[in-house]
Amino acid sequence: MSLFRRMVAVMGMAVIAATAGCAVNPVSGQSELSLLSEQQEITIGRQEHPKIIDAYGVYDDPRLQAYVQRIGEKLAAKSHRSDLIYRFTVLDSSEVNAFALPGGYIYITRGLLAYLNSEDELAAVLGHEIGHVTARHSVRQISASTAANLGYTLGALLVPELQNRGVSDLFNTLSTALLRGYGREHELEADRLGAQYLAGTGRNPEAMLDVVGVLKNQEQFEIQLAKEENREPRVYHGVFATHPDNDERLKTVVRQAQTLPGGQRVSQKGLFLRRLDGLIFGASASEGTLRGSAFFHQDLDFALQFPEGWRVENRPDRLIAVSPDQSAALQVSVADRNKRVSPKRFLRERLNLDMIQGGEPLKVNGLDGYTALASAGTGAGARNARVAVLYKGSQAFVFLGTSQKVGGLKAHDADFSRTIRTLHALSEGERKLAEPLKLDIIEARGGTTFRELAADSRIHHHPEEQLRLLNARYPRGEPVPGERLKTVQ
Repeated sequence: MSLFRRMVAVMGMAVIAATAGCAVNPVSGQSELSLLSEQQEITIGRQEHPKIIDAYGVYDDPRLQAYVQRIGEKLAAKSHRSDLIYRFTVLDSSEVNAFALPGGYIYITRGLLAYLNSEDELAAVLGHEIGHVTARHSVRQISASTAANLGYTLGALLVPELQNRGVSDLFNTLSTALLRGYGREHELEADRLGAQYLAGTGRNPEAMLDVVGVLKNQEQFEIQLAKEENREPRVYHGVFATHPDNDERLKTVVRQAQTLPGGQRVSQKGLFLRRLDGLIFGASASEGTLRGSAFFHQDLDFALQFPEGWRVENRPDRLIAVSPDQSAALQVSVADRNKRVSPKRFLRERLNLDMIQGGEPLKVNGLDGYTALASAGTGAGARNARVAVLYKGSQAFVFLGTSQKVGGLKAHDADFSRTIRTLHALSEGERKLAEPLKLDIIEARGGTTFRELAADSRIHHHPEEQLRLLNARYPRGEPVPGERLKTVQ
């Protein structure tokens, strides 16, 4: 068969497959394109759930987990797919996010929980995610993407000439939705459904507007921080992120839900905040904590002192400290030692460094190591880098200091070397500093101000602004005597 005739056959098969893949949407009752059955949808959620848990971890608080599950189940019982078994999980992540997998797997991070101020706000987040599940948004997105590429996918299988162009991965569509949200229309539909489910359980749909306000305030604060630190803002892309300020469409959805029976009760703030007392805020013990320019890691039992004024990013697999002018960076990572080799040999073999110069052994706070200069890049763009390794038990702490400027290493090498030489095991006094920050719920007295609370807080940067964000008082609000407040200790 010629290439042309095979392509015609492929196009015909694509049309047949797309026409056959229809199902009735549980929310609208209308027939729509669906290339995944409900059982396949549930299977996706069941298979992907362990990957989410592996990536984020489950927050270790069974009572809080059970509380969120109870709130979610009451909402799901009023949903368009009440026959599904829903699983609600609090993830051990400081990210501010919530999302859902197909088939009823719904997640909220402790990072988002920390900024909520009522049970209705929690219900608003969960209800929105339930809406994505009941309307089968992930399935609809996958189906639309698949239909657009179905002819090409079949072609890649049946026409070898096309295979080297690659075939899109279905689950890239799902991943994008989890990280960045769905399209504007799907998000608004999830809002409408979530507001209905809130009203159906006797909750106030206005809480959805309150959550949007919390997240928009965080966005303003992040933009302010990014400007101060001379970097791009890391703007949040999850639940409710598509809403502009004063979103009239969302307000309309909320007003419509308020006319439904039972949607007026307001949950008590104090009772909800007691559920959050002791919640970890920011990095966990397994991630390490930053106090000013000092970093402490409880689980790995080490501390480091970075140069004053450098911005430190605590990433899952490394620390990155960036100079104030952003021209230099020091990266710190931890690797397992598998053979008893010298630190010098470790640098050469594990890091594939053949061209090192000016090397010397290190003895830092009882730890053996080696440091040298290595070449990074080639030709006119070649740069020197400061590399070092320090052994601590069965682990190797690896340092890589680089500069973007030609000759820039000379200006920053002293900073790199000083930082390397601060690595040490935690002292008894430092173990307290290595403990994660936690929410502490207090009652505001007459005259209590966020400036006063910030002075006693363990938040190391912009504590006053962050306390206002936590308590829905950003940017200039103050406590009301007698109200329950979140502080960080």
